[in-house]
Amino acid sequence: MLSYPATIPLSSHTLNHLAERIRGHRKQRRSRWRRLEPGRQALLVLAHLRNGDTYTRLAAGFKIGVATAWRYVQETIALLSSAADDLDTAMRRIRLLAYAILDGTLIPIGRVAQQKPYYCGKHKRHGVNVQVIADAAGRLVWASPALPGSAHDLTAARSQGIIDALTGAKVMTFADKGYQRARGSVRTPFKRHRFRPEVVTQAKGREPGPREDPRSRRTSNRHDQDLENPGQAALLPTPSHRDRPSHPRPAPRRNQPLPRMKNAH
Repeated sequence: MLSYPATIPLSSHTLNHLAERIRGHRKQRRSRWRRLEPGRQALLVLAHLRNGDTYTRLAAGFKIGVATAWRYVQETIALLSSAADDLDTAMRRIRLLAYAILDGTLIPIGRVAQQKPYYCGKHKRHGVNVQVIADAAGRLVWASPALPGSAHDLTAARSQGIIDALTGAKVMTFADKGYQRARGSVRTPFKRHRFRPEVVTQAKGREPGPREDPRSRRTSNRHDQDLENPGQAALLPTPSHRDRPSHPRPAPRRNQPLPRMKNAH
């Protein structure tokens, strides 16, 4: 089997930080001997998490067994998850921000035994839903535990208690349209609304009557606005054939003689 060198898009500081945690974990457990030193184990785990290398390829590259590679990866993931801050601890730093950014991301995974809960219909693939809180510069502040990929962003944020925590801390938070009806301190853009300058111009003229439909008034005033502002006539939408008045055919008069028919010879 051939082996080749590869790169990981991470800094050496990340490798040293993870190696120190693994070294401290071994001292705490009083591990006498391991197949790989802490630095090599950290490199193996980063290659799996960042590049997605399989256990078989990692075992062949580091000259260890497949079961040993799996055990190293699972041990390091549990070590990283235990060192992560919970939401209450992270809120101490989030309160100091001018405003926060809330968004959800889908981390792709392989197929599992229960495929349906982890299949995301939006991205058309299997994955886990992770809610992320960032600062104004886009730097990561906190990431939630992973949920099945089929969970909606708003449902995932509510189940993790993120909406209530941000509202209780009174932190202005901006999110995308997937968090509509979140309320509290979460602000989202308007959904299915477009700014139309002609509607604003007509609204300044007069208010609609008690039984008048504003939509019908917009259609009827388009021609008047075109005459007042000829330069905007090309930019305004033209009325469709449904809005144009119909011209029914004239009905035949009463007592009108029928046309004579020529005799066929």
